[in-house]
Amino acid sequence: MSTQGLLRDAPEVAFEVVNRVAIVTLDRPHALNALSHGMIALLADIFAQCAANDSIVAVVLRGAGDKAFCAGGDVRKLYHAARNDPLHETPWLKFFIDEYRLDFTVHRFAKPVIALMDGIVMGGGMGLAQGAALRIATERTRMAMPETRIGLLPDVGATHFLRVLPRDLALYVGLTGARLLGADARRVGLADECVPSTWLRGFIERLESIRWDDEQDALAQLKRVFVPSANIERHAPLDDIRAQIKRHFAVPATGGVERIAASLATDESDWARATLALLESHSPTMLEVTYHALLRGRQMSLSDCFRMELGVVYRAIDDGDFVEGVRALIIDKDERPRFAPTTLAQVRAERVQHFLSSPWRKEMHPLADLCA
Repeated sequence: MSTQGLLRDAPEVAFEVVNRVAIVTLDRPHALNALSHGMIALLADIFAQCAANDSIVAVVLRGAGDKAFCAGGDVRKLYHAARNDPLHETPWLKFFIDEYRLDFTVHRFAKPVIALMDGIVMGGGMGLAQGAALRIATERTRMAMPETRIGLLPDVGATHFLRVLPRDLALYVGLTGARLLGADARRVGLADECVPSTWLRGFIERLESIRWDDEQDALAQLKRVFVPSANIERHAPLDDIRAQIKRHFAVPATGGVERIAASLATDESDWARATLALLESHSPTMLEVTYHALLRGRQMSLSDCFRMELGVVYRAIDDGDFVEGVRALIIDKDERPRFAPTTLAQVRAERVQHFLSSPWRKEMHPLADLCA
């Protein structure tokens, strides 16, 4: 493989330039390329370099190994940071601030960003990929926003990017953390193309063959590199349950998750029972908060969505269910989180509003400088 320059080869993030295209690799395969704070800082620096370098025409984001693009943020480190924060100095908050700034940068980047969403794409991985100009899924893609399972809400811009889905489908994906395959992602608008994973193996050679011209459209040129003339068009499994999702999740704006659960309880199908059991295993408070945040996000700007999400995450970690959810599902793995309250019926409207009300005045918000 020939390159025009190796600008950085740092631990956990690799950066090289091939024929004027920056290739950025999340290089933490043992952890499914989950994002550490150090990786986020490196990525922010790399994007700044790419923005300033006129010889670079585009950026490709990919994950090392054959299992994941990015499985999310480093939840274990966040858990320990939150547990060891007796004075409420919130050192963990900087992780989210920097992550959201990075995601916002990808969404607003002036040069085309291509995300190769091969393998697992969850949480923070979705935050990086969904801002890309060209999102490539494969038959190995497993995409999800499973945050309510550990006492958070779908963040990293999810309250904004999930609005490309019909409301009922956005609620289903955001509340349950359901996994979407590559064909599903393309069908619902969370991927632009779904290609064979084998096609991506040879993209470096195809990149090298591009002859750049100032009059050429860089994104159009890159589509020919990453999208074969004959795409795989496999059946999207989501189609099989689409009618059931619409039946149970298309509830009035005032219905809440309790109404969704009640609707599912009237359906004796295996899918409905499994979906209800899934909801009942997640944080009741964060289910209701997520429901309202997703609906609000459909009418909000990207920057306002990030600001809303940061407020919710701050409260979820500071005095919500996050620490207990991570303990039960990731640290101790007893699968028995003691969420408070324990049922949807016990969640008070005032508590939901507490999470949705930012703890910062607008001008003092940590993300106040994000462009609207």
